[in-house]
Amino acid sequence: MSTITYYTPEGLKKLQDELNQLKNVERPNISKQIAEAREKGDLSENAEYDAAKDAQGMLELRISKLEDMVSNARLVDESKLDSSKVLILSKVTLKNVSTKQMVTYTLVAENEADLKSGKISVSSPIGKGLLGKKKGEIADITIPSGIIQFEIMEISR
Repeated sequence: MSTITYYTPEGLKKLQDELNQLKNVERPNISKQIAEAREKGDLSENAEYDAAKDAQGMLELRISKLEDMVSNARLVDESKLDSSKVLILSKVTLKNVSTKQMVTYTLVAENEADLKSGKISVSSPIGKGLLGKKKGEIADITIPSGIIQFEIMEISR
């Protein structure tokens, strides 16, 4: 049973683009590789054929997973989100209470998380600790090395 996952429009488009690439480019390429390997004769000792069949199995598994994700994807309507508290798609500026270091994150769905671009998952320890908090509140975030306190400085969309 699949779970519903929420995406931004760009996150869903990225997922759909990957699915189209796999179905329309990768799948025909693997079929071609299998056909070429089959033409080389005895399949029982044909490593190329075995490798192509394995690659096909992995590709079909990924396609199936992506189709499931796309069919259970829902777009987040940003206009209906409350910007007074931290929710999915909130852009949050935080101050580490102990080090006074400032950091800004955007909370996104798990599949869209990318720390390099400042996007963290709502299901990550920091994301979970921030959800529902308001500007000025202190969030106690439990991480493997202990507890970090972040003060929420700003929330925007």
